[in-house]
Amino acid sequence: ADAAAALRALARLWQVRLGRRALADVARRLGADVPVCLAGRPAWVGGIGERQLRRAHHGRLPIVLVNPGVPLATTAVFRAFDDQPRPRRVTARHALPAALGPASALARYLAAHTNDLEAAATALVPAIADVLAALGAERGCRLARLSGSGPTCFGLFDAAPAARAAAARLRRVYPEWWAVPAHLQEHR
Repeated sequence: ADAAAALRALARLWQVRLGRRALADVARRLGADVPVCLAGRPAWVGGIGERQLRRAHHGRLPIVLVNPGVPLATTAVFRAFDDQPRPRRVTARHALPAALGPASALARYLAAHTNDLEAAATALVPAIADVLAALGAERGCRLARLSGSGPTCFGLFDAAPAARAAAARLRRVYPEWWAVPAHLQEHR
């Protein structure tokens, strides 16, 4: 996200006029997550983040984002993933749903699939397991998962009030964690 913001700011400052595709190519060279952060809208991503597929969803899907406050470099997670004993299990490619929601449908879809980086990230930052357990135990949380290579995790909620209450409680109980309610907003 920081690299995407810096890229946008530098393009404005230097008055560089790049088309969306050219800017995305530059972003891709900076890091796997930079293109999706540059896009600034919900997207399904694949591979190491280089494949983006936009999908519509119905309205606003409440989520809570939680970070344990421990730094974690994406390169370290991929290195740990690569160093896992062979044969390591990699989730097979699967068809993406045509839409993201409602929350119950998205939770069912995500529950049937895994984030292949979760074990590697959790080995590097054990607090991720604590975040996932605490977030998943919150009332109204349909699913808690690691986001990308972490350490930020997300919880998918049925209703915004439940998401707001969960974030407030997590901040109270774990003051060292960053916890905020948010939503995935439909973009057309």
